[in-house]
Amino acid sequence: MTVQEIKLQLTQAGNAERSALLDLYRSDERAGVRKLVSDMEKKQRALAAEYARLEAMTAYEREYESFGVICGIDEAGRGPLAGPVAAAAVILPKDCRMLYVNDSKKLSEKRREALYEEILEQAVSVGVGLVGPGRIDEINILQATYEAMREAVGKLSVCPDVSLNDAVTIPGLSSAIRQVPIIKGDAKSLSIAAASIVAKVTRDRLMREYEKLYPEYGFAAHKGYGSKEHMEAIRRHGMTPIHRRSFLKKIQPFE
Repeated sequence: MTVQEIKLQLTQAGNAERSALLDLYRSDERAGVRKLVSDMEKKQRALAAEYARLEAMTAYEREYESFGVICGIDEAGRGPLAGPVAAAAVILPKDCRMLYVNDSKKLSEKRREALYEEILEQAVSVGVGLVGPGRIDEINILQATYEAMREAVGKLSVCPDVSLNDAVTIPGLSSAIRQVPIIKGDAKSLSIAAASIVAKVTRDRLMREYEKLYPEYGFAAHKGYGSKEHMEAIRRHGMTPIHRRSFLKKIQPFE
């Protein structure tokens, strides 16, 4: 068989068959086949490591599965100077293992966007809450974050029995829901990681829409965070209706 034919055979084979084929071709003397086998074995090891990581990220889901329906809750956008804070609540199917789901901050934008679509397709239910800058200025960012989280849970089509939260206990959430705050939960729980991706992508898409309304501010690039370019735009052009005035009290305009 040619190298290309062997490559196609390995690509189309199932896991058990592929292992047998790799054993067979490992002794092939052709440089192209040896490289093909080496590359395929590297991919196999990486995939095994990813499945092991995912298994570790379901430890909390497995610990609390006997209590009933589990949702993960996380937010995006507590720190920016403009735009809303977003929160998401995600209920995944039992034994769900979606490759590469992780803390949204550890993923590229392209990967987040792809996983966002996969999460919406596979999830039992997804709820999203948004609280805008006016409300943030009124009640402060922490309380606005809690409000967005409660809104997200309220939009779920299934009422959860347990919420796995990224580091917080949400005041005002139904007492029927058992809350489990997990420090750095978006890197430790698959459900929270999924919620972090949904919240981040939802907010980023919204900020790209704001770019069309206020092109001089560059929202599509910095998403409302305090970059040098954003700060200069605020000084030159002033604040927009989507800026958080409580975050910008010390900003002085240019002369």
